[in-house]
Amino acid sequence: MLEGIVRESIGKTTAKKLRRDGYLTANLYANGVENIQAAFKRGEFVRAVRSKESLAFPVKVGDKELNVVIQEYQLHPVHGEVVHVDLRVTVPGQVTDFLVPVLTHGTPIGLKNKGVLIISKKRLKIRGTIENMPANFDLDVTALNRDDSILVRDIEVPEGCRIMDRPDVAICGVIKAK
Repeated sequence: MLEGIVRESIGKTTAKKLRRDGYLTANLYANGVENIQAAFKRGEFVRAVRSKESLAFPVKVGDKELNVVIQEYQLHPVHGEVVHVDLRVTVPGQVTDFLVPVLTHGTPIGLKNKGVLIISKKRLKIRGTIENMPANFDLDVTALNRDDSILVRDIEVPEGCRIMDRPDVAICGVIKAK
């Protein structure tokens, strides 16, 4: 379980001091839950996120243990490392919008026909409860030829969930190489 500290002050100078000491600032929030300003060790946070097996993962801030989902993150413009993260607390039974990652596997047929695989949506906005939410969408792209694509409407969604993105938007496709 990822452990963090509660931030007493939320000013810019204290955030800079925490970042200098190797911490990552975070906001934890949800509808009906009090907001928590926290800080996590950057390395421990990255390891916890990479090793998670579902969409939500547990954190402990102060004396509270919560399940959270990454809602948004900010990267440093020069270094590219994570500077700040917004974590949404998962409330059981509450319908919420979640950003679910899209993964692709396989080698498209169109790559042999001078095509390039383009992934245009890395996350899909799904509305539902956390109990019904998939960990990710795994797409098989081996059947894609040149000028073929997988659209949002082609995705199978679990019972009790709904895709909030437009159905005619392409998630990934193979286009002609220049």
